[in-house]
Amino acid sequence: MIEIKNLCKNYDGVTVVDDLNLKINKGEVLGFLGPNGAGKSTTMKMVTGFIEPSSGEVNVKNLTIKENPMEVKKLIGYLPEGAPQYGEMIVKDFLSFIAKIRGIEKNKMNAAITSVIDNLSLHDVVNKRLEHLSKGFKRRVGIAQAIIHDPEILIMDEPTDGLDPNQKYDVRELIKKISKNKTIVISTHILEEVEAVCTRAAIISKGKLLFNDTPKKLKESGDGNLDDIFRTITMGSSS
Repeated sequence: MIEIKNLCKNYDGVTVVDDLNLKINKGEVLGFLGPNGAGKSTTMKMVTGFIEPSSGEVNVKNLTIKENPMEVKKLIGYLPEGAPQYGEMIVKDFLSFIAKIRGIEKNKMNAAITSVIDNLSLHDVVNKRLEHLSKGFKRRVGIAQAIIHDPEILIMDEPTDGLDPNQKYDVRELIKKISKNKTIVISTHILEEVEAVCTRAAIISKGKLLFNDTPKKLKESGDGNLDDIFRTITMGSSS
């Protein structure tokens, strides 16, 4: 579904993503791991077409993002880190606005909005302003806008960042629920998240791919403590 080939991004002479190669298959839930500043968000922005790579390419369902930006974006739902929302808008109006932007046909719009409200249990907040929601519900609305057009691919940057343990659990359960018929990429630095919802883990540090295998293989690569393994892999790249 996604093929990243020799992807590089440089800012003012600093390499943020360094010759990255990665394939993500249909039906996978990939945990994209790395310390802060590893290049995760930059990679996601290139995959979703928000920024251009310095070199290399991204193919989505055999379409290059450079030559087919609109077609690729229709296939993807994107939840960026700290997703901006219009605080003064009512939740239902916001979802209607996103549905229109996504080009959902008028006769299908109500069904699409109802579906995400049901799937993300937003019934209690549909008539509330976004600025009055808890962090957990804001994140749910963020996921709702990402999946309202029923994309084949869902890309989420730090989906549980800033949430309390109960809210994190709820979001992870939601990811499991919607992962049955989608390819999902989750950027995170939380290893327990990968164990909880992912079928594969890819670790990058300083823009380089250091590990690409199942969470089970990741755990088996050390003493079983994922935090220690993660620290060993990422610190080894800086030595």
